[in-house]
Amino acid sequence: MADKRAERIAELIAPLRVPPGTRVDLARDFDPRYKAHLKKRQGRELLRTGVELLAEYQARLAAQNTYGVLFCLQALDAGGKDGTIRHVMSGMNPQGVQVSSFKVPSVEELDHDYLWRYTHHLPARGDIAVFNRSHYEEVLVVRVHPDVLDRQRLPPETRGKKLWKRRFRQINDWERYLTENGITVVKLFLNLSKDEQRTRFLQRIDRPEKNWKFSAADVRERRFWDDYQRAFSRMLSETSTPWAPWYVIPADRKWFARICASAVLVHTLRELDPQYPTIGERAREDLLTARRELEEQTPEGTPDDPAPRSRTEG
Repeated sequence: MADKRAERIAELIAPLRVPPGTRVDLARDFDPRYKAHLKKRQGRELLRTGVELLAEYQARLAAQNTYGVLFCLQALDAGGKDGTIRHVMSGMNPQGVQVSSFKVPSVEELDHDYLWRYTHHLPARGDIAVFNRSHYEEVLVVRVHPDVLDRQRLPPETRGKKLWKRRFRQINDWERYLTENGITVVKLFLNLSKDEQRTRFLQRIDRPEKNWKFSAADVRERRFWDDYQRAFSRMLSETSTPWAPWYVIPADRKWFARICASAVLVHTLRELDPQYPTIGERAREDLLTARRELEEQTPEGTPDDPAPRSRTEG
């Protein structure tokens, strides 16, 4: 049953994957309003299925304790990163999920190489780490705003036209290193249209309960829309690899974006196929010994085993 559900939900992701080696033009190749002919009512069922499957796979991932999963989310402001995390991860055990947001680098972080601050938030084996924005800020915001690059105090000989090509290579190599050491990298770009971003900003202004989410800086950043579209296109072209491909999530419809995000993560965990550990003969003998001891402690007049209990009971 789980395999059929997984196959059904994973069908959504095929048009979203950026084939490694392709040259991406974001405006030409991906529609922010795409919804795979689904209706919102169908979407609620699919999202519920995705959340259920993620809970099942997370339990197996934690029990196996072999792989970690790094879930990278990139988007422009109002792209829906927070809502995606909240809905997709809603059925997971919070003990096994760590969410990290990366804001303006601190003085200490600027005193190290540009990937240093991200390495401290990588997942342990058996865990899932979510990067709300990620190391890709280093080829997006830093590229659109050269003054940010100036604060990184790079040696003069490393600056110039080849800087970005070199960073793409370094990021690809770092992600390959992670995957070869048991950290699976999942990368989602929430693709929001300029008009939908405008609408969401207006909602943040007009609705008092959303005022706290609005920043005038977000509107100023809209002036660089075209620069960001070019930077995103180049990022997708240069860093979608066989070991860590990009998925472009249509983000104008929040409900559909959340379905797609859960589908990609389910597909990733299904490919890993984590299993509950099996125990050896010695451990089984210890279990039987413990069972006999517990049975000997049974109060008079009660059954030796008060079960069956559901697997979810403590």
